[in-house]
Amino acid sequence: MDAGGPDGGPPASWHGHRHTGARRTGTAGEHHVSTPAPELRADCGNCFGLCCVALAFTRSADFARDKKAGEPCGHLGGDHRCGIHATLRDEGYSGCTVYDCFGAGQQLSQVTFAGQDWRDAPDRGQAMFAGLPVMRQLHELLWYLGGTLALHAAAEVHPAAEAARERVAGLTRLGAADLLALDVAAERAAVNEVLLRASALARTQAVRRPRNRRGADLIGARMKGADLRAADLRGAYLIGADLRDADLRLADLIGADLRDADLRGADLTGALFVTRTQLNAARGDVRTRIPAGLDRPAHWARRPGPDTAKAPR
Repeated sequence: MDAGGPDGGPPASWHGHRHTGARRTGTAGEHHVSTPAPELRADCGNCFGLCCVALAFTRSADFARDKKAGEPCGHLGGDHRCGIHATLRDEGYSGCTVYDCFGAGQQLSQVTFAGQDWRDAPDRGQAMFAGLPVMRQLHELLWYLGGTLALHAAAEVHPAAEAARERVAGLTRLGAADLLALDVAAERAAVNEVLLRASALARTQAVRRPRNRRGADLIGARMKGADLRAADLRGAYLIGADLRDADLRLADLIGADLRDADLRGADLTGALFVTRTQLNAARGDVRTRIPAGLDRPAHWARRPGPDTAKAPR
């Protein structure tokens, strides 16, 4: 989870702010270049530690102990900050470093609930906790729609994507009761139609016929050096897959499970709909090429492999 700002007060821009999604940059010849908008990046300094309370943890390789939904994590301080943020992975909480709320936490804290601390709420934050997964899904849709608007090859669906983004942004400004009553599945289905069209248009730019591996079980698959350019990998299970030096340019990775996938030396330039969560869950190195606008996970440097000394391709 990203660290918050230097002060605990909400910036004025959060009250009634307008979501802008990813900002378009680059030239018409580029496949997918975007800079995610600040409001789609977690700002823990303007959130009341919602993910550390609302979500349930199950003791596993990702979490050192169990935690019930609605129960504050034992490492959450009175200032809503994580007491072990700098050493989460060492302490057995790698799952916390993978999670990304897409900025939903601060939106709920500062807009939906107007800056009211859940600890002081009459229901002790129950409505806020229930709203987190709803708001997160809406912000995730804004992330994907912003990426669509940065796809020059998908220009013909930009009007539909812009309309969808305005609609979803409006939903993020609903009051708490209306937010909880929202049919998020219906919203996702509507947006998905736009994303599918955008993906098809973008991937037709590939020099080869794209491979369709949508929803495929590729757990632990050995695909070192594989040519997966423009492949449809939507919802594919790539847990622990060996994707070293694989070519994933323009591949559609929406919903793909990349937990512990080995991306050392892989090329994800222009890969479609990649999220911070996916990169944080995977393994990579200095040679891994990631989509523009995304940060290279800090823990990648802590997992050196035999190939990490090589220069970027």
